[in-house]
Amino acid sequence: MDNEYYLELSENPVQFENASTVNNVFFDEANKQVFAVRSGGATGVVVKGPEDKSPIAFRMDDKGEVKCIKFSLGNKILAVQRTPKSVDFINFIPDYPHLEFSHECKTKNANVLGFCWTNWNEIVFVTDQGIEFYQVLPDKRTLKMLKSQSINVNWYIYCPETAVLLLSTTVQGNVLQPFAFKNGTMSKMSKFEIELPMVPKPAKLSLSERDIAVASIYGEVYVMYLKHHSRSTNSSGAEVVLYHLLREGPCKKIHVLKLNTTGKFALNVVDNLVVVHHQSSQTSIIFDIKLREPDCAMNVHQPVLPARSIHPCKIPLTGALCLFLYLIFLLLSVYLSGYLWYLQVKLQPTVNLLQDKGKLMDFLLRRRDCKMVILSVCSQMLEGGEKGNLPVVATVFDKLNQVYKEYLEAEQAYTVAMESGPSRFSNSYKRPVRTQAVIDQSDMYTHVLSAFTEKKDVSHRFIIAVLMEYIRSLNQFQITVQHYLYELVIKTLVQHNLFYMLHQFLQYHVLSDSKPLACLLLSLESTYPPAHQLSLDMLKRLSTANDEIVEVLLSKQQVLGALRFVRSVGGHDNVSARKFLDAARQTNDTMLFYTIFRFFEQRNLRLRGNPAFNQGEHCEEHVAYFKEVFGEQTLMKAATV
Repeated sequence: MDNEYYLELSENPVQFENASTVNNVFFDEANKQVFAVRSGGATGVVVKGPEDKSPIAFRMDDKGEVKCIKFSLGNKILAVQRTPKSVDFINFIPDYPHLEFSHECKTKNANVLGFCWTNWNEIVFVTDQGIEFYQVLPDKRTLKMLKSQSINVNWYIYCPETAVLLLSTTVQGNVLQPFAFKNGTMSKMSKFEIELPMVPKPAKLSLSERDIAVASIYGEVYVMYLKHHSRSTNSSGAEVVLYHLLREGPCKKIHVLKLNTTGKFALNVVDNLVVVHHQSSQTSIIFDIKLREPDCAMNVHQPVLPARSIHPCKIPLTGALCLFLYLIFLLLSVYLSGYLWYLQVKLQPTVNLLQDKGKLMDFLLRRRDCKMVILSVCSQMLEGGEKGNLPVVATVFDKLNQVYKEYLEAEQAYTVAMESGPSRFSNSYKRPVRTQAVIDQSDMYTHVLSAFTEKKDVSHRFIIAVLMEYIRSLNQFQITVQHYLYELVIKTLVQHNLFYMLHQFLQYHVLSDSKPLACLLLSLESTYPPAHQLSLDMLKRLSTANDEIVEVLLSKQQVLGALRFVRSVGGHDNVSARKFLDAARQTNDTMLFYTIFRFFEQRNLRLRGNPAFNQGEHCEEHVAYFKEVFGEQTLMKAATV
């Protein structure tokens, strides 16, 4: 049953005293804190957040009903609104006096609708006649006006992640004026109009703040409008319209999410997914604005997955009773139950709900905790062992390696920028963050391919085809293939006695040359004798493996062959005489030893004018052996090698 739910509530909710006649509950979206205010604060205020190890508890004087209460960033200054005209402040900075001070809005006859902290000491008063942007001076217990803007305001929404404040203006309320805040500055952005399904006559407030949300999705700011079903337009159901909000330039309507039903809805954004909750059916659906529907216009989206309920959770009540709650309208449930959760997306259940593997991979690659789910999808995809799956496998590999390549290029660009030294360009480079979407060769080898090659119920030809498909994909994106992948291919070929295929792969350089690969081929000589020559050919092509070739030949007691190879690459004046004499002695071929000994005597004569070996060459043992076998002979002529 758990596999049916792709949405769940966080395991450890924030628990607090629920709302009652003596206890008011407030939620601060910016700090994700819940305030439980008893008797106007006179009998205590308890503040809890998901990251807080212990709650913040304090008392305030009861100066009337609390309408709004929020901490500034870092819990440095507390702001409390009790009246329509002013906001009170209390310092929570160490060594500052813990005394209240108050500030009235400057606009005459204006009422404060609410306030938003934009920094630890910067606050915006939103009134029905505009906004006032202040800097709070805690040491002087006063506020300094930074900027103000006069404008008719019906209601407002503030998005702390983007520091964007959205004001509803005009009689109908559908003209929205956004403001952006950053480092003590306030910028007026382009206003825009929400297209209402029908215009009432006479004109009245028609757009509610309940139907508008501001969110950051894939790093961009969007205003989401919940457009309800209208009988007059014969629409198929409600929809969510996304307006792209730009710092500079006009706001444009660019996405439409089709809900295909009517009723009451609530919106969340989780892991860059728009989650829409439907009250009457007690189900939720999710949209990914980066997924394109092949049968729809570019900006129209259908739900990614079929509607499902949020995974039920247990809430302990008085005594032994448990309540199963479907959380649809978050704040209502929070206030009534005394619990605050985060909504989370469960990725594993999506695997069986999204049949199109290419589309599934596009979806998973954009999620936060995706790595192990993606690797499990790859393993599951290969279990069938059908050749018909190969195009799908290729598509998935290409999608993974495209993300992998983009990360490698970003990492390389960062490295080059840092190595170039301080410059105005290098300062703009940030080290790329390696997300879980980066599935590298080690991940694929460890979690997917190595286990896949061991499967007994899968055709070995399909196994080889999959391995080569992954290597093909890496090559397509110009990613250097790690030698352990080639080794996996070779071991699989040998295991199934596919030596002719191995020979072809090497002959046509399907498997790239490397020293580890050459050494692996050498180890296969007893099973497949031609592997020895294939290894030597590979080492020669590398041109940086001369020492390895010599060692290989000597280990095979091909001493003359090793010496000829050294001469062919011009290294015979520098090689160790003792190494070759040792190898010649081990063959028990006295004439071979004689030939090698004379060759090095000739080298000594040519280089130093004397055939004798230097003491540093440690050849005394071989000189004594030569005299014992052949007697005292002078160098008469050069040994022919």
